[in-house]
Amino acid sequence: MFRRVKNKFLRYFIIFIYFAIIFLCAIELNFLGLFGYSPTTKDIETPTLNIASELYTDDGKLIARYFKENRSPVVYDSISTDIVNALVSTEDIRFFKHSGVDFFAVASSLVSTAHGEKRGGSTITQQLAKNLYRTRYQQSAGFLGKIPGLNMLIIKIKEWFTAVKLERKYSKEHILTMYLNTVSFGNNTYGIKTAAKRYFNSNTNDITASQAALLIGMLKATTLYNPIRNPEQATKRRNIVLSQMLKADFISSEQYKDFITKPLGLSLGSVNDSSKDDSYLRAAVERTVEKWCEENGYDLYEDGLKIYTTIDSRLQAHAEKAAYEQMAILQERLDKSWANELPWRDSKGVVIENFLENLAKKLPLYDFLSQKFNKNTDSISYYLNQPKSMKVFTWEDGMKEVNYSTMDSLAHYAKFLNTGMMALDPYSSEIKVWVGGINHSYYKYDHVNQAKRQAGSTFKPFAYLAAIEEGMSPCDKFPDKAVRIDYTENGEQKSWEPKNADWTFSGLDMSLRWAMGRSINSVTAQITEKVGWDKVVETAHKCGITSHLASVPSVGLGSNDVTVFEMVSAYATFLNKGNHTTPILVKRIVDRDGKTLAEFKAKPEQVIDEETAWLMTYMLRGTMEEPGGTSQALWEWDLWKDGNQIGGKTGTSSNYVDGWYIGITKDLVTGVWVGNDERSIHFRNSATGEGSRTALPIFATFMEQLYHDPNSGYTYGPLPDPTVPITRKYNCPSPRIVIQDSTATDSVRIEQRLMPTVPLQDEDEINRIDEQLKPTIP
Repeated sequence: MFRRVKNKFLRYFIIFIYFAIIFLCAIELNFLGLFGYSPTTKDIETPTLNIASELYTDDGKLIARYFKENRSPVVYDSISTDIVNALVSTEDIRFFKHSGVDFFAVASSLVSTAHGEKRGGSTITQQLAKNLYRTRYQQSAGFLGKIPGLNMLIIKIKEWFTAVKLERKYSKEHILTMYLNTVSFGNNTYGIKTAAKRYFNSNTNDITASQAALLIGMLKATTLYNPIRNPEQATKRRNIVLSQMLKADFISSEQYKDFITKPLGLSLGSVNDSSKDDSYLRAAVERTVEKWCEENGYDLYEDGLKIYTTIDSRLQAHAEKAAYEQMAILQERLDKSWANELPWRDSKGVVIENFLENLAKKLPLYDFLSQKFNKNTDSISYYLNQPKSMKVFTWEDGMKEVNYSTMDSLAHYAKFLNTGMMALDPYSSEIKVWVGGINHSYYKYDHVNQAKRQAGSTFKPFAYLAAIEEGMSPCDKFPDKAVRIDYTENGEQKSWEPKNADWTFSGLDMSLRWAMGRSINSVTAQITEKVGWDKVVETAHKCGITSHLASVPSVGLGSNDVTVFEMVSAYATFLNKGNHTTPILVKRIVDRDGKTLAEFKAKPEQVIDEETAWLMTYMLRGTMEEPGGTSQALWEWDLWKDGNQIGGKTGTSSNYVDGWYIGITKDLVTGVWVGNDERSIHFRNSATGEGSRTALPIFATFMEQLYHDPNSGYTYGPLPDPTVPITRKYNCPSPRIVIQDSTATDSVRIEQRLMPTVPLQDEDEINRIDEQLKPTIP
């Protein structure tokens, strides 16, 4: 058909235009997948802008963000005119005149390139198309897009088409806003709002012409013109932008002369640009919300969600202060107790050989060195023992500059005690405090709901609860005497003889309340035997303990590993009138437009009757009110005004490895655990390592701070009175006898004495085994 055109040049021109049109249509349609993805009309109408999700406390305080690109969008009316002028004069002077593609700029760019001067011809709208739809990424390239030379032509044409579509859909102001919200300003800073905050600690509508010139100048090369790293280069680039603003009559010559003589004037602001795991609370919420996002089709890191937790920022601050202050004291105490001795010991007190070497083998660095040195242990050891300058965390000096080897660093961090703390509103089941450890930068493991540790005597209330459910009352009595329980485990006959914390038996008949208040092992063991250890396990599970519990005679003494989260959840059942509810950390999730996507509320389930639940709170008060009660160290704090009542339970596992305190007040249930991540590192005696001396002071200090803070909303007061008739006898005052230093045996150490059954008449053999198992207490 082209032969009808007689003029040769015209015919060739028409043929060129014809095939050009076909080529352009093929690109737009991605014919046979040869050209790759091009934004559709739907994509243009709903552009995707990756926006950080934000994490808030219940009282509205922003505490963290989740992002792949640290970005906060801003509207056009909040952008300084100087920012717009700097951008237009530098990047696209005819922005308000073209329709997405500036062919004059394209032609000028080609001429400049031909003369050896590389100059871009892309408009702001084209750059927006590139940023929004990632037109230059491999995912957008088809088969032909991988051919050098041709690929850039295809990319440019795609950007032209997309720019025209954007111009038809959006106003110039909207395009400028989207562009400024998408561009990178280095240092993981995306968008003009975040950049203004980072570099000038200012809002976008307060940015001056000189400041705007600096920010816009960075867009050419964010590393080269970074004002923090390269202030001289950044100043030169700023002045070039100012000269462009002068040419465009956006500033006067006097202003220009004034601006170029001034320093950059940085005022670095705080922008939350922390990495994925910057705090225990943030990571805990992340684990919860990621699952919800996966189930509901949202991206936590790109969809700009607003996540409101149940955490009270005031309580959280008090808890962190109390925990960290006490942990510093405890760390000093532990260090002094071992002095120059190595603290990693086995159950017999012998130093564990190759302790640090075994820790080193768990490091990613060890695998790298093993490959590099072909598993040559001498070479690996030599490298790991080479000292180098580094900063390490200390309680005394914060981050301290030291000259340590990798092995020195391992030894330093291995000795640190850690903690987990959680406070819960027992009525709403909302978590108000979450302290997962001492420093998330160095200890990622969350000690609230990830770390499982031996509960010790904090588990005893579930044995007493089982007894009350079986018909006993707080006034029923058992003798404090030596107990031997024979049982079968996995087909093997075994025997268990629990000892009290002070290794003595008083011979007294003790009420259940008194025995629990003093944390008497022998009575707890008798109760467990009477109701059955399977019953104790069942009772604990229905109250909220979800970990596997070995059903053995020692279960009532806390021989199993559980989390702080579980223990607090279970104790809350007592205050909540026998209703158990899984604690809530996230209250609601809102999208970027303010629409509520999800709300999370408690779903209570009645697991014990209300009378029994109240009796358990009354039993827990016994640790303060009964003679020799293990919570009586709390008298040292200002907690006893206006008839205030506190119940609770201390706990200490074997060899003082774990220290616990679970406390209840009229408003909160608070659990605290203290110990070392390596169970072989612990305190040496009861005077330094029992729960009443490690975990209890954190609880006490926290509650004292709450009561002293008039803005906390928490006041002194008694625990709730019963709201149902109490049919069982519970008011049975115990005899007032002299108890030597009750806090020294604040809690019971668990001695799981699992051994083959010994004939009772062979007392010498029993005593020999007893001496072997009895730990040495300095």
